[in-house]
Amino acid sequence: MNLTRWSLRLPGTQRRNAAAPAGGTTGVRTGSAGQEHPSPADQPRDESPPDPGPALGSAAGPDQPRGRDAERRPAAVAHGIAHGIDARAVHELLGQVPAPVALVHGPDHRVAYVNNAYSAVFGARTPGTPARQGLTELTELGLLPLMDQVRRSGTPRTLKSRRVAGRSRDSFYTFTCTPVRLTGLPATETPSGGVLIFASDVTDQVVSAERLRESESRQRAAAVTLQRSLLPQKQEQPDDLRVAATYRPGGTDAAIGGDWYDVIPLGAGRTALVIGDVMGRGMRAAAVMGQLRTAVRAYARLDLPPHEVIQLLDGLAAEIDPSQIATCLYAVHDPNEDHLVFASAGHLPVFVRRPDGTVHRADEPTGPPLGTGGWTHTSGSTPFPPGALAVLCTDGLVERRDADIDEGLAALEEALAGSPRATHTTPQIVCDRLLRSLGIGEGHDDDVAILVMARPERDTDVAGLFRGAALDLLGGIEATPRARAFADGVLASWRFPEELRELGVLATSELVANSLQHGKAPMRLRLRRTDRRLIVEVTDGDENLPRRRHPAPADEAGRGISIVAAIATDWGTRLLPDGGKSVWAEFTLPSQRATGA
Repeated sequence: MNLTRWSLRLPGTQRRNAAAPAGGTTGVRTGSAGQEHPSPADQPRDESPPDPGPALGSAAGPDQPRGRDAERRPAAVAHGIAHGIDARAVHELLGQVPAPVALVHGPDHRVAYVNNAYSAVFGARTPGTPARQGLTELTELGLLPLMDQVRRSGTPRTLKSRRVAGRSRDSFYTFTCTPVRLTGLPATETPSGGVLIFASDVTDQVVSAERLRESESRQRAAAVTLQRSLLPQKQEQPDDLRVAATYRPGGTDAAIGGDWYDVIPLGAGRTALVIGDVMGRGMRAAAVMGQLRTAVRAYARLDLPPHEVIQLLDGLAAEIDPSQIATCLYAVHDPNEDHLVFASAGHLPVFVRRPDGTVHRADEPTGPPLGTGGWTHTSGSTPFPPGALAVLCTDGLVERRDADIDEGLAALEEALAGSPRATHTTPQIVCDRLLRSLGIGEGHDDDVAILVMARPERDTDVAGLFRGAALDLLGGIEATPRARAFADGVLASWRFPEELRELGVLATSELVANSLQHGKAPMRLRLRRTDRRLIVEVTDGDENLPRRRHPAPADEAGRGISIVAAIATDWGTRLLPDGGKSVWAEFTLPSQRATGA
């Protein structure tokens, strides 16, 4: 900060400096402590040419080599001669500055000058007092170590946004410390390095920034609330699986991502598990995500194969927003099968940890992301026996800006391989372990969704609650009474109450009769119980799905499905992958009815 340059711009400064020696007037120069010294006209003249020397405000440090100036300055100071800027110009300049300004000098930072603005904020100060006693506010603000550093290094330093207590309200100031070279000191003092402290009032900026942070925080909280409201509010827990999911919003801004997951019961013990990611951030990504999740639940009710669900989503995504890219993985678990059937649209693969501890990456088949069109998706399968554990996740878990995604996938495999067996852990513990192992913290810059499902191995105490029985339906109409007798005997052996046993036998009779009349061989009856429900399922080779009709009072046929729908907790139909159809009915066990399950 060159105060000499500033003073030259003040009107009359040069004329006053030139008039004093020419007119022989008696001028007064004020030292740093506010003392007055005789003008050079009243002192014996030194015949040597005047030395301009560094003026007040020059950037020269206290240790800078002085050359000829070092030889002449002691004599000049001894006679009270302060070459450089007139002190009245300095006071005139700093006194007009509306911001608080203080000038200190010496190793203990003695007060040389404070302007009116400084006095108005911090109070009047006595010149010559060390800063530790005279400028206590700077001590409280932690400015003294910074002033020492500025004086030693000769480099300006800034301390930003410090709170200063006021009478009516607190203010915030940014303090800038600039090294200066002081001359014109009293005869008893030698020229020394000083520091100019300039305080800039930034209260309005700090208040605005704080309000902006609060607003962004509220917007982010609202955005995260919206995101979570679009995710499942209650986690479904299928009879034959244990499921846990985790969602972590990324970053600290108000934008939200499009990561989502869902667990959808399909009936007859089957479960659909879905995970997806809409690229981009913001409300638009969340809106597209919400529409896709709703569509998946609607398509799942049709009980279609995974690749057909993905195919329908592909067309819908193109209609919602052709410019929005989304990925999705749709998997179906059937407790009667030891494998997981899935279809993927550009999503990360399924990771399956087998009971022996090895990890399998089911990355085929996969197709392009949703909305691209022109692709025929196919379904694949991966073994999923009892004791296995499967992980579905979004790319935020494994993708990093400074590393290849394959490294993240390898780290995920390693973390999953180190997890305990499905019988000795819970899916939620696995979720937490994966987050820790892959370094997902509060500052992670991308959304993360994880869906973990485990197929537990039943011990002897629980195995009795999970049983199944099947009967091939051969012959003609005599298959119906044979099926009723089979169902009655099986349900009695499972010790079901008489009322539930009668309902199960009635549903079996109606479904078998419907299959004999409208279906074709091969036909099969399957009874299955879990700890929550009884499932009656009949399959045949015909692909015409039955519909519930409203027969007229005089009609003798068409009431079978209506009877099943009236007595069962739920019922449904689906096409089988190898051809044919399945018609099923579910009954909630009495203990579950009492608890409202």
